[in-house]
Amino acid sequence: MIRDDAEALRTAAGLAEEFRPGACGRDAWRELPRAELDRLTATGLLAVTVPAEHGGADVSAVTLAEVFRLLASADASLAQIPQSHFAYVNVLRQQGSPEQQAFFFAEVLAGRRFGNAQSEAGTKHLQDIRTRLITAEDGSYRLTGVKSYSTGALFADWIPVLARAEDDLLHVAYVPADAPGLTVTDDWDGMGQRTTASGTVELTDVAVPAAHVVPHHLTFTGPQLHGAIAQLLHTAIDAGIAAGALAEAVEFVTTRSRPWFESGFESAAEDPLLIQRFGELAVRHRAADALLAAAARAVDAARAGLDDDSAAEASIAVAAAKAYAGSAALEIADALFEVSGTRAALDSLNLHRHWRDARTHTLHDPARWKIQHIGRYVLNGTRPPRHGLL
Repeated sequence: MIRDDAEALRTAAGLAEEFRPGACGRDAWRELPRAELDRLTATGLLAVTVPAEHGGADVSAVTLAEVFRLLASADASLAQIPQSHFAYVNVLRQQGSPEQQAFFFAEVLAGRRFGNAQSEAGTKHLQDIRTRLITAEDGSYRLTGVKSYSTGALFADWIPVLARAEDDLLHVAYVPADAPGLTVTDDWDGMGQRTTASGTVELTDVAVPAAHVVPHHLTFTGPQLHGAIAQLLHTAIDAGIAAGALAEAVEFVTTRSRPWFESGFESAAEDPLLIQRFGELAVRHRAADALLAAAARAVDAARAGLDDDSAAEASIAVAAAKAYAGSAALEIADALFEVSGTRAALDSLNLHRHWRDARTHTLHDPARWKIQHIGRYVLNGTRPPRHGLL
């Protein structure tokens, strides 16, 4: 059991050091990180947002963001896997009944993992959820649908499924991973985040007791931080990728790169043009980290006094951090080759995993729409919409 924020940060830093050496090979050979995820779970780190009244550490958003940044700096795929776990712990915090909270928080404290079955392919748009939750005669539900990009589902004990009831309102059904009628297929073939196993979940007339269904639609009827918290963790992953790529570039240039013959220096690290470029990249990295920390503080402030204004400020702060961190991760991961030289392009070194991870992860939702909402908020005072992606 992790008891406080300081212990959570120490644990995450230690795990990052453990996971970093094997990250390159896991990505290259697509070796799913089952042992690493079990190790992560065994530390108690996945239970740190369980409320204190239920026995959890209830860490701050600042701490949670830093935990994800540290893990992603070592292995962006491994950091991505529990992102939905924390999002759906938060769903229970917001809309779970006292009985649901008592049961599921105990599960999390016992080391049970949540996956996700949220997105659907081939629909009109992201919010066009066609998975259906049909009421049975005894008051329970039957669940049918197909979900794509189901990160974490392959490793989960419980799979939260986003579905619409007969009244078309959104609910989350928490389904055991071994439930009859539920199958998880490891068919993820993305160019980046290769070991997240973000495959397909199929549900065929799956029985779900009413006690395992949460009315998620109520989350968006008033001020909420569901989207801000979920996006904060995505931002932390981008910032972590930037940090990992920059560290790899430093290591490569200081130990392997040859100086350009016109520089007149004995080592590449003395080249003033490379020094200039590393300075620019360091500024980008520091700015991404600073915006991430500021966004996390805004989320914590809103949690302490949630209203329309504080929720809007938190969402905008996270949107700004996410838009910036994503571009920083892409630039630094690309610049790794620019500063390192030709040898860095060897496929056997797998340095391109940082760019592939960044490019894949930043496709979750478009930064251009975040910029739109930021502009409307700054210019006209228009609060961002309550749809869970801000």
